[in-house]
Amino acid sequence: MKIDFWIDPACPFCWATARWVVDEVQPHRDIDVTWRPISLLFKNEPTPGTAWREGLEFTHGLLRVMESVRTTDGNDGVFRLYWEVGARIHHDEETPFDPAGALAAVGLDVSHAAAFDDDSWDVVIRASMDEAFALVGDDVGTPILALENSDGATTGYFGPVISRIPSTEKSLAMWDALVTMMDVDSFFELKRTRTESPDPGDRPTPDHVSAA
Repeated sequence: MKIDFWIDPACPFCWATARWVVDEVQPHRDIDVTWRPISLLFKNEPTPGTAWREGLEFTHGLLRVMESVRTTDGNDGVFRLYWEVGARIHHDEETPFDPAGALAAVGLDVSHAAAFDDDSWDVVIRASMDEAFALVGDDVGTPILALENSDGATTGYFGPVISRIPSTEKSLAMWDALVTMMDVDSFFELKRTRTESPDPGDRPTPDHVSAA
């Protein structure tokens, strides 16, 4: 099963969902994940001069670097870089940092760091966002997941939004339920108020990135 997963490295809930898919679901379900960019800087347009905007400007630059990596190392390179920068942001609480260091840490060409300040990559990012919003609407954030349902139609949802990674058994049950919901074209929303902050769990190891 091929799925598209739209990410912004800034979002801790997106990171938790990505860890859920990679750590708990992918080893037990035959899924192939394509990592796609969605910029919360473009989506939310935060006030200039605020800490929130500065943080999203940084991760927007990282999305540009990821798209540059895609041209030479494909989706695998994007994943390796996302896993590294996600670990730095959500586990090490290291932000900002030099993108070249993150590239080098996962064996990618550090010349891709030049894309960080290159706004020509924004065309690619906006096109990816347009694809996501065509599937789920624009009153959403990250994560967004899309897959082909049993009728052959590409469907997607914003979410699932989780604060921490469930056990393997519950993770697989939740994944199977999500896949089932993709077949119901009249289903739109389930929601409850969040009562806890996201918990990223243990930091992913370099061996994990190499094996994924």
